Amino acid sequence: MTDAFAKPELRDLVRNFTRREIVPHLADWERAGEVPRELHRKAAELGLLGIGFAEEVGGEGGDLTDSIVVTEEIIQSGGSSGLIAALFTHGIALPHIVDSGDRDLIDRFVRPTLRGELIGCLAITEPDGGSDVAGIRTTAKADGDAYVVNGTKLFITSGARADFATTAVRTEDGVRLVVVAKDGGFTVTRTLEKMGWHCSDTAELSFVDVRVPRTHDVGGFLALMRHFAAERISLAVQCYATAQRCLDLTLAWVRDRHTFGRPLASRQLVRHRLAEMARQVDVARTYVRHTALRVASGEQLVTEVAMAKNTAVAACDHIVDQAVQLHGGLGYLRDAEVERHYRDARIMGIGGGTTEIMNEIIAKQLGV
Repeated sequence: MTDAFAKPELRDLVRNFTRREIVPHLADWERAGEVPRELHRKAAELGLLGIGFAEEVGGEGGDLTDSIVVTEEIIQSGGSSGLIAALFTHGIALPHIVDSGDRDLIDRFVRPTLRGELIGCLAITEPDGGSDVAGIRTTAKADGDAYVVNGTKLFITSGARADFATTAVRTEDGVRLVVVAKDGGFTVTRTLEKMGWHCSDTAELSFVDVRVPRTHDVGGFLALMRHFAAERISLAVQCYATAQRCLDLTLAWVRDRHTFGRPLASRQLVRHRLAEMARQVDVARTYVRHTALRVASGEQLVTEVAMAKNTAVAACDHIVDQAVQLHGGLGYLRDAEVERHYRDARIMGIGGGTTEIMNEIIAKQLGV
């Protein structure tokens, strides 16, 4: 059977890019709290930003499986989920604009972003809303041919660097998405310091009497929910890719590390922990990929995507913890890659819909 995720040429391209342009600088970007715009331009030159977007809108074509391969290879080549969040935020900021079919908006926001010239973000979460998307309080009141937007958005990935925000607002017709340019629009109230994802800037955004053309309306609540599947699949992929990377690093460590005259790998307790880590990685990867293929084929999956995300999150949580434990004191140091993955992994059960929200989705399918 053909492996839809093999793609050796794409994997080689991403692997070489990661080792050349990301790994040598990642520690510095972690300390700086953001990745440079130049990285977006370099990724765009190789076509990486345009993967999964149609050529008609400035993309490179491809589908969800291609995007998954890019994520896997960046993390497994020494990158991180925080780097994925920072460099590929357009993956959640642009699809709504593309789906609108508005040529002016596509030319103004989509094409420049895929060229690495602009950075976009998706602004949904609010200070008192959390995962309750239906409870959006940011308002957009119609005033002639414009909306007047007022409200606050919190925990916005790439919000500090963003040139525009695809923003969830409440109108008289319900929850809508409008594209708000930073120039003359929102302001960054503060940049947030986090446990992990240090190279991915996260911000609080303020909208005070911001006038947005009504032509910047790119969809409603159903459109917003439809794209959650791809975001959750992406997070699940980041989970099992991180878990695989930590397993690989740990295997190398226990083979080289000697205690009491023997390599750690010679001890049954260590071997059995590694076996369990490998089992969980494989189960998570297999189920997430299977679900992704169904989504890529056009199936509208909700419950299965929720199950996939929770499965991958649970595997990642366990494996990053074991990786640090088996690395011992070294695993607790900032210079250890497993330490970064340990911190970064904690957001996975929160972002894109919490583990509890995913379980609620599953429970509804069960009729309870």
